[in-house]
Amino acid sequence: MSTKPTSSHAYGIGLITIIVGVSIGIGYYQLYYLPESMAKPKVSEEILNPPDKIEVSIIEGSSSPEQKDNYTPKLINVQLGVDNRVIWINHDVTPHTVSPDKEFEDSYSGPFGSAGVIKPGEKYEFIFTEDAEFGYHCMPHPWMKGEVKVTKQRF
Repeated sequence: MSTKPTSSHAYGIGLITIIVGVSIGIGYYQLYYLPESMAKPKVSEEILNPPDKIEVSIIEGSSSPEQKDNYTPKLINVQLGVDNRVIWINHDVTPHTVSPDKEFEDSYSGPFGSAGVIKPGEKYEFIFTEDAEFGYHCMPHPWMKGEVKVTKQRF
């Protein structure tokens, strides 16, 4: 009985082919797929840099449930390209949040809501780039409620 010695060349070539294929796949994923899937949408300059802004005051005493006017104004009517930059300013002596009632994410600006609390004298700013309508509140003071309505510019 004769046995032929097996060649390890075939296994080596197969292994090299697998390594090259995996390397090409990883390179494509990192260089082309990820950047394209994570890219922000194109938004016009007039929407990114509106001529006007809306300021919402968190007035003094807002941490009290008896205070009815905590976010002033409570209803924000925003027009894209006109006043779609909204700034919440905390004029109270207590920290507050601006938190959506339901998750809202603007495709350009990202998730809506202050990251943590807005300390007295500080502000939270958000640029809306698409139509939306949702309510928001303060996490530690749930009786504090407001509403945002974002619409296209009316001509």
